[in-house]
Parts: sequence; structure tokens; C-alpha cells
Amino acid sequence: MPHLMNTYGRLPVAFSHGQGSWLFDTEGKRYLDALSGIAVSTLGHNHPRLVRAIAEQAAQVIHTSNLYAIPRQEQLSDRLAALAGMDEVFFCNSGCEANEAAIKLARLYGHGKGIAEPAIVVMEHSFHGRTLATLSATGNAKVQKGFEPLVGGFVRVPFDDLGALEQATAGRSDIVAILLEPVQGEGGIHVAHSAYMEALRGMCDANGWLLMFDEVQCGVGRTGKWFGHQNAGVKPDVMSLAKGLGSGVPIGACLASGRAAGVFKPGNHGSTFGGNPLACAAALETLAVLDDERLLDNAGRMGQALREGFAVALAGLPGVIDIRGAGLMIGIELDRPCAELVGRALQAGLLINVTADKVIRLLPPLNFSAEEAAALVEGLAPLVKEFLAGQ
Repeated sequence: MPHLMNTYGRLPVAFSHGQGSWLFDTEGKRYLDALSGIAVSTLGHNHPRLVRAIAEQAAQVIHTSNLYAIPRQEQLSDRLAALAGMDEVFFCNSGCEANEAAIKLARLYGHGKGIAEPAIVVMEHSFHGRTLATLSATGNAKVQKGFEPLVGGFVRVPFDDLGALEQATAGRSDIVAILLEPVQGEGGIHVAHSAYMEALRGMCDANGWLLMFDEVQCGVGRTGKWFGHQNAGVKPDVMSLAKGLGSGVPIGACLASGRAAGVFKPGNHGSTFGGNPLACAAALETLAVLDDERLLDNAGRMGQALREGFAVALAGLPGVIDIRGAGLMIGIELDRPCAELVGRALQAGLLINVTADKVIRLLPPLNFSAEEAAALVEGLAPLVKEFLAGQ
């Protein structure tokens, strides 16, 4: 690949096509996809309704720009607002762009309150993107290294630690928002406790701050609810979405409600490609299929089956620290770095990921079947045992 920038440590495989939860490489070998393109391929591969919706829209019009009305965009904003109980949607192309919009919205909100240098509370071990602002908000020094000076205006605290947050914000008049992932993905599949989320909602209401949830990875049904925060019954002021929203067609969204609604005015923010007819057609069909095929319920059931299956298969095994997650967002934490398991799994016909050095991350399609869940446990558990045994 002489003309590609060397930004990825790619695995030695290329895929020619897929069907459901399976991918096929250019040599014809079949792989069980337990990663979904990093939580993107919500409906798996080659779902007939998604393929048809994309083809039909592509045959009509793909892009016009936001200089004009886009009916598909209006339909999608209505649907997302109804599902989330929120008021407004801004469309973009990716998760980092959705988070950039949230950060800009929070700063503009702060300036509207007369705060000259607004600050946003962010979490350790978080991941919000790789643009300069989202990279600065991210709680991972490794991905920030070499890109200093970082953007200021962020106050970092430990995740899921209310006392630390209260201490860090005490007496400060510059705080305008709290930004967090209800389930940290890149950070190692850490689920925020419901009581913590409820307390954050109370703090934001008491202080006039915005509660902002990054649902780029945990949203769109992955945890068994439409959005991860709904497991705690807590509603945000701002929410970012991307990844699984278009089932592989790039689209991001930043939703706002309450005091965050109406902050952006014409000229404050924009996107050339964001919310174009093709992307919105893919997202609308994704949401419709999730509903029609009851895939949120399936995500909850299959996630529980996988966690229970691995708990039995790895029971009592020294080196297994924890098996956790929500819906089809699962982490198996080991006591040592385990990146080499990705290559071993690939050889065995399994697509997995390792994040935070020691956590096996599983993100299957939301239409993953019971038989596929059983096959994943049966295939991966022996690899984990062999790895921990030093074989």
C-alpha cells in the first residue's frame, strides 16, 4: 500500500463480501463478525432492506448540500427526536464531528451566559474522537501524544466517581457542561452506574449546566435500549450519535433539548455532506429494521447469553478479571495485555478487538443469532484459555 498514509496497523486480510454476521475474505474463508466494523454494521452485512433503500435513494439523488431542504433529513430528525425525547438534530458525518458540535454548542451556551472561557467536565479513559478538540476531551494520553498543545477548556475527572466530580467543580463559575459516555467503549467497556447518571442530571439542573452524552458507540440499540442512557432513565441535554446509525453509511448526529435547544443559529455551525439524502435513507431504514425485527430486544438477550456463556466457559480461570457490558457491547478483561488474541482469533475465523490493552471487546451485529452467540463462545473461550496458559 505505497500510497496510503501509514495510520493503521491493518490485519493481513481483505474481505470481498458479507452475509448476515459473516464476512468472506478474498480467498473464500468465512469469519464470524463479532466486531461489526467497530459497532457500525448494526444490521450485519447485505441486509436486503438496507441494500434496497440505499440503491433506491442512490438512483434518485445522493447529495444536494444543506443549502436546500432535504426531506429525508427532516424525516430522520423527526424519528430521532421522537425516540430520544429531544428537540433538535444537527447532522454530520462521523462521531468526532458530532462531538465537535456538542463541544461548540456547550461553549456557545456558556458565552450566552456571560462566561468568557467556558469549561467542560470530561472523564478519564474516555474517547471522543481524533480532531483536536475531541482529542483534547479524550482521556487517553497515548492518543494525545505528539499533538500538543491540546485545546484547553476541559476539566478531567475519574469516570463514575461522583465525589471526584463534586470536588473538581466546587467553587468554579466557568463550568458549562459535563460530557461522558454512558458506556465507555475504547476505555474498556465500563458502564456508568445509574445512580451516578442520576446524580449528574441533578448537578446539571442545579447549576444550569448541560448534560452531554457521547452515544457514538453505545447508541442506536447496542445496549438493548435505543440509547445507552435510557438504561438509567436519565435524559441528556445534548447527545452525539454516529457509528451504527447508518449501518455502514457514514452519518453522525448531535441532538439537543431543553436549555441546549436553540443555541445554534444560522452560521454558527455547518457541514457540506452532513445529512445528505443517501446517508439519511440508510439511517431511516436502519431504525425501521431495528424496530420491525425487534433487534433491541435481541441485543439484550444475545448480550446476556454471551456474558453468561463466557462466564461459564472461563469460570475459575486465573487471569480473567471481569466479564461486563450492556447488550451487545461486551468486554472480557484479562490480567495482562492481550492484543495478540486478535490475530489468533482471525486465524480461527473470528473477528474481535482488544482495547485498553487488556480488554477483549465484542460488538456483534444486533441481529446476532443464538447459534452465532454459541459459536462465538465455543470459538473464543479456548483461545483465551490457551493464551492465559502461555501456549
